[in-house]
Amino acid sequence: MISKLLIAVVVLAVIVFSLCTYTVNETERAILFKFGEIKEADIKPGLHWKTPFINNEKKFDSRILTLDVQPDLFPTNEKKYVYVDFFVKWRIDNVRNYFVATGGLEERANSRLSQITKDELRDEFAQRTIKESVSGERADIMNALVIKANNISKELGIEIVDLRISRIDYTDDISDSVYQRMSAGRDRVAKDFRARGKESSEKIRAAADRERQITLANAYKTSEQLRGEGDATAANIYAQAYGKDQEFYTLTKSLTAYKQTFSSKNDILVLEPDSQFFRYFNQSKPK
Repeated sequence: MISKLLIAVVVLAVIVFSLCTYTVNETERAILFKFGEIKEADIKPGLHWKTPFINNEKKFDSRILTLDVQPDLFPTNEKKYVYVDFFVKWRIDNVRNYFVATGGLEERANSRLSQITKDELRDEFAQRTIKESVSGERADIMNALVIKANNISKELGIEIVDLRISRIDYTDDISDSVYQRMSAGRDRVAKDFRARGKESSEKIRAAADRERQITLANAYKTSEQLRGEGDATAANIYAQAYGKDQEFYTLTKSLTAYKQTFSSKNDILVLEPDSQFFRYFNQSKPK
């Protein structure tokens, strides 16, 4: 009987303890209500007391959350549109304001935060050209967005930790225009390279032709010099031979002339019998 009573007391104590206490984890913040009215906000992690049936608590995730916004069109100051894909890192900064503004619903907080960041992003892109938005000032846009969006989101009890633009794409008409401009630029570069190549080839061809002419001229000059030296040497040899035995030299030249004249059996030469050409044939004995 005593043991059963003790068990009943323990069970009752456990039930009363569970009704009178609640636990907040390290990754949470809590609000304590009294008949639906906020009695205490931003309750830190740990074990806390409450009055059963009078108080109730509501817990919220205090970790950094991610809002991945769907890509949207934003106009630049050139009245041209770009697709922008971005995401937001945020967390609950003031639990009371967060609950009052959003009812504690993360979906509602994401919706409000998405609209705030899109409005600020639209203002930032409207002040810049496409070139500035895409290449040069993306970091400036993100820094300015974090500051402006934080000033507004404070009313929601939200702190924006970071905002990142993950992608900026052209619309179809701008993409075509950019493609045509890039294609024209590549064509200009190609034409410039071809012109330079043609100029270089003409220079190389002209230099080669000049070297060829110089080489031919030098070869012709050398050949003429050698031919002149050979002719001079031959003339000298002829002169020496003629000086040693004039009659034999004349005979040798005549025989050479006969051989060159009658190189074929069909060759015919009509001359007077007393012609000097056949004088060695007409003489039976030497002088």
